Parts: sequence; C-alpha cells; structure tokens
Amino acid sequence: MVSKMRAHYVGLVGSAVAFASVLSSASAADAEYSNPILYADYSDPDVLRVGQDYYMVASSFHFSPGIPILHSRDLVHWSNLGHVLPRLPFAPEYDMPGPHSLTDAISKPIGGTRYAGGVWAPSIRHHAGLFYVYWATPDEGIFMATASKAEGPWSAPVKVIDQPMLEDPCPFWDDDGQAWLVHSRHGAGPLILHRMSADGKIVLDAGTVIVEDKQKLPILEGPKFYKRNGYYYIFAPYGGVEKGAQVALRARDIRGPYEAKTVLAQGSSALQGPHQGGWIETPSGQGWFIHFNSSGAFGRITYLEPLKWVDDWPVIGDLRPGSDVGQPVERHAMPDTGSPPTKDRLQDTDAFGSAKLGPQWEWNHNPDDRAWSLTARSGFLRLHALPADHLVTARNTLTQILQGPSSRITTRIEISRMTDGQRAGLTLFGVKPSWIGIVRQSGKTYLALASAGDETTGPVLTGSSIELRADVGADQTVRYSYSLDGRAFQPFGDAIGLARFSWWKGSRPGLFTFTRGGAGGSIDVDWVRVDHPAPVAP
Repeated sequence: MVSKMRAHYVGLVGSAVAFASVLSSASAADAEYSNPILYADYSDPDVLRVGQDYYMVASSFHFSPGIPILHSRDLVHWSNLGHVLPRLPFAPEYDMPGPHSLTDAISKPIGGTRYAGGVWAPSIRHHAGLFYVYWATPDEGIFMATASKAEGPWSAPVKVIDQPMLEDPCPFWDDDGQAWLVHSRHGAGPLILHRMSADGKIVLDAGTVIVEDKQKLPILEGPKFYKRNGYYYIFAPYGGVEKGAQVALRARDIRGPYEAKTVLAQGSSALQGPHQGGWIETPSGQGWFIHFNSSGAFGRITYLEPLKWVDDWPVIGDLRPGSDVGQPVERHAMPDTGSPPTKDRLQDTDAFGSAKLGPQWEWNHNPDDRAWSLTARSGFLRLHALPADHLVTARNTLTQILQGPSSRITTRIEISRMTDGQRAGLTLFGVKPSWIGIVRQSGKTYLALASAGDETTGPVLTGSSIELRADVGADQTVRYSYSLDGRAFQPFGDAIGLARFSWWKGSRPGLFTFTRGGAGGSIDVDWVRVDHPAPVAP
C-alpha cells in the first residue's frame, strides 16, 4: 500500500506542471505565458481587480457549493479561494428528491433534479468596500450576495428580480451613485436595463430594452458593464457558444442608443468561439480580457488576451491581417501587474487531512450532510451509500474540475464496509457517465466498469482496498485501470469517449457510492491524486 504521505507528495509534484506556464523565467519582464491560462471549465468568467489582487467567478450551474472564486496576483496563475454559495437554496430539486426520470443512458428529461439549472454567468464587482456577486438561475430569478472579503463569509442570497428565464446579470454604480443592472433573457437577448436601489438589492423599474438586433447581433448575452472616457460600455458575446464573437457596445447615455463593434473573433488559430468574459486593468494601466472557448469534454476553458484602446474602442488580442477586429493570441508577454509570476495553481490532489473539504470539490447537487464525513475516520473521506438506481440520480457524488489537455486521476478506496446492492468508485461524471468501481452482490465484491448505464462485471475482489485510475487524454477519451497492490495497474475495458457537453458543463472526475434497492454500506477514500503531464512542445 502506498502511504498517504508518499501519495500526497507524488501528487503534488506530478501536478505542479501547469499548461499555462511561464515560458521564460529569466525575469518577470521577459516572461511569457501561453493560452489557455486555465485548461479547465471555468465558463462565463468575470474578473475584478482590488489593489494588486485579481478575482474571477464563473458559472457553476447545478454543482454545490456554487460560484467558485479564483484568486491571482499575475492574471495567469490562479488558485481556488472558495465559493459564494455554501448550498443551492433556490428549489427542492437541488436536493434531488425525485421521482426521477433521468438515467445513465439519457440526458433528459431531468425530472427530480436541477441539472443545467443553478448559477448562470455570475458577475463580480467591488463597491463601497464590499464585494458584490450577481447571478441568475433559469428557473427562479436573479440574485446577489455581498462580502467584505472575497473569501467570505458571503451574505445569504437576495432575490433582486423574482422572474424565471432571465440570465447573465451585471451591476453598475455610476459616478453619481445611481445603481443599474443589465441582463439578458433565456435564449439570449435582448439586453435589458434596470435602475436599482443604492445597495443593489432591488430593481426600481420593470426594465427597458436597450440593445436588440437579431440580424447583426444574434444570440446576444453575457453583458458586462463599464465606463471609460465618458462612454458607457457593454462587452457582450453574440453568435452562440461554439462559434460566436465578442462585441463592444458604447453610448454617451447609459440608456443608449448604443453603437456596436465586433472586437474579438476567430482568427488564424483553432479557437472557433472566443468570447464572453471580462475586462480588467492592471495598476500600470495595461488592459486585459479574460474569456472562454468551448473545448468539448474539457468544457469551456479560459484564455487571457491583451486589450488596447484605439479611438475609444477596445482592441482585443492581435489584429487580424487587414482587419480592425482582434483575434486570440497563442502566446504573449506576461501582464505587468506589479507582481512577479507566481506558482499558484488550481488545487486538485487531496489526502483528506483537513476537517473541511478543499475548495476544488463540488457535489453534483446539494449533498446530504448526514451521509459523508471527514471526521468519522481521521485522514479519510467517508461516503455512506444512499438509495439510487443510477449514478446521475445518486446524491453525494463529489466532483472537481477536469484539467487538460490530459489528466491522470488515481484514488485509493477501502471497501470492506460495502453491502449488497452497493456500487462505489471513480467516475468521469456527466451525461451518460462512465466509471470504474466495485459492485457488492450476493455476498461477493466484484470489479466493475460502466458506460452510459451499461455495466460490465470483472473479477471477484478479496482484498479490503483497491486503487482506481482514470487516464484522460487530449483525444477526450478515458481509459480506466486498477491496482490491488498500489504498484502495478491493470487496464480494464477499452477507451471510452467522454460526453462533450453535460448540462452546460464538461466532464468531471468524481467519487461516488450508492445502493440499488435501499441505503446501506459505506466506503473510506484514503486519497485522490491528480497528475497533469506536460504538454507536447509545438
């Protein structure tokens, strides 16, 4: 058995290679970064600077806790700081009560759950000494929360607009103190403007459509509000997730009329939909834009583009030849943030040595807190099996962001406390999930592999523990293997393709257990180790 300390150390060393690394370390002035800065599914990002610290929020949809907050000092290297929402309190379905129509073989109907619901496209701002985060849930309305520190604690959610099918809210406080809110509607467009109370908790009118052009700006969404040189600006994506572009809208009056200019679109690289994000300036006055690009099973991953102003219009990335429209950069000089390049990275490996879960972890919906523990056995995560017929309808599946372009996820699980009907293991979670794990049936414990609800039973296991491994490649497939001695790993099954889009999210590594036919049994997870092989040089 590999010791916990050795496994944790190996995981940290193996995970230290980040795809968005500094390519030259001779000095901060000479250093470069490569895109994407985060090969991870932080979709619909918004970014904020307070002093020399940068904060990012992103969509978290049905995962709980909700709204991750990332922190950086150099705009390239980021770490998880925490979450705005400890739980998703918006509707009973976030607790997965059933009855369930969903199975591991289909993607909908999602009855009894809120897959694809939850937090859509949050925005983050800092005003009068407080951090503000706004977000919409498609079924319940627009909400906000505040905190004096980005790491929290955050206030309980306040419902700003009690109306479903709204999306992508962003607040703005003008120079005279008047607060405003812009948002879109489900289905993308138009952009709607409201006056708000000074504390940002309620809107003061029914809203006015300020931008709508279905011919030139189809699927207009994700607006972000700014003011510069007397102009009001709205940065917004249009054209859809897969192949859309970024527009800048400007007006002298916040109510419009707004001029429009496409400022970022596909260029010579493979990025087909470089859009939706936020503008930030460093203390030295440099402009930067953080956005996403859809990558299939890895989700919508995060890019950093230089931003300059020409004639009071932003130019994002590098100009395409013969055009005034920007295109994404593949490599660029590091931002001048006033801080040297850091070694910050997204947390992943976990030896479960703390009394609380690390900020990298999110449950598939709100967990049943009676059925998991980090204190029942020191240094282990205990998961109790709850009743379910399918993985996608089982509570307490613990997941984290999948990082690319390739990942190796390994875990050691103790299985002696399992009971008949129980399943447990390591999954790449999403629509039609796959997993490698253990099935207890008729008093025997079997190795098992599943894909889209189709289970294959392997050999009988006689030991009390097992190590499970998932190797995810740049081809967006997963190959599973297992080890009974902690050294030699045996492949099990063929490569399995990952779901390219799972209720607005990419595939995610996760730990699970559930019991068909009733509750009972538990597993103890010793550790999870995540390694990221270095990318192949171009």
